[in-house]
Amino acid sequence: MPYFVVVRERGPEWDWSVPMRRQAEWEAHAAFMDALANEGFIVAGGPLGDEDRAARVLHVVDAPHERAIEARLEEDPWTPQRLTTVSIEPWTLLLGGFVAST
Repeated sequence: MPYFVVVRERGPEWDWSVPMRRQAEWEAHAAFMDALANEGFIVAGGPLGDEDRAARVLHVVDAPHERAIEARLEEDPWTPQRLTTVSIEPWTLLLGGFVAST
């Protein structure tokens, strides 16, 4: 099963005058994302560039299909006000690798 690469973009309620970790609902979003990482759903992820100025974030996801990713990310407290999904693409990893969480 391939991984997926998910690109998300900061949404309409992102307050660019406030650092990422001080955005509204940061604690709930961080707990949600930590849980996804702890269960192995998100294998790697973070802002593309400086965490406070980057317009997009990237996640490498281990999921059976695109719809499973969409459904899980809809539960994120930052969706869709602070983060919207731009793309979800299958990714076949040929170099390097990730340690399985199982």
